[in-house]
Amino acid sequence: MEHELVPKHVLLSEEERKEVLKEYRATLKQLPRMLASDPVAKLLGAKPGDVVKIIRKSPTAGENVYYRVVVKG
Repeated sequence: MEHELVPKHVLLSEEERKEVLKEYRATLKQLPRMLASDPVAKLLGAKPGDVVKIIRKSPTAGENVYYRVVVKG
């Protein structure tokens, strides 16, 4: 997680998850997936159904924010 090429990952709270889904008018099934067996998901303690916010640095946009839902795996 400390390497410069690994983007920042944040596990969202239940309230934050609801706000993101409402803002994007999306369901959990419509979000990209992240396996629960992913090393970062394990490190965060993420369980299936949790949403992870990923903040990537961009040379043109500054920062890009992505959301992924954790699924079994």
